[in-house]
Amino acid sequence: MKIQIITLFLATMTTGLMAGIFFTWTNAVTPGIGKLNDIGYLRALQSMNRVILNPVFYLVFMCPILTLPLATVLNYKSAPSLVFQLLLVASIIYLLGVFFITVQGNIPLNNLLHKNDLDGFSLEDARNLRNKIETKWNNFNLIRTITSSISFIFLIITCVIITK
Repeated sequence: MKIQIITLFLATMTTGLMAGIFFTWTNAVTPGIGKLNDIGYLRALQSMNRVILNPVFYLVFMCPILTLPLATVLNYKSAPSLVFQLLLVASIIYLLGVFFITVQGNIPLNNLLHKNDLDGFSLEDARNLRNKIETKWNNFNLIRTITSSISFIFLIITCVIITK
């Protein structure tokens, strides 16, 4: 099997998985924990953020960051120009809208949350911390949901073109 096909398959599969994770958080997780009181919200977000950081998540998160640009480069001359263009756009959208937003947006907010021991928090402290995190985190995650989904759609289109 050609390396271009393997790389495209891995990029498509893991981009789709990440789009699904981001969609689930946007559609169900954050609205659900958003209904909790301030300390409950902070504890839930803190717990979920700690649990999701595991080897399987890291593998799935990092795979598109590596395989999207690799698939783009590998298909530069060997595929129709539309395939290359779709892969290039999918890569740029994903790297900016998922990786950059995660590193510059979500991770600093997660770190802000994690450096706080919530056990001694007053109601005011909890409200202030939640106000610093919730809306920004949710907006960043919405960006990741949209951009990963667009990248996934471009990858599906690319797969369809290649199989014709």
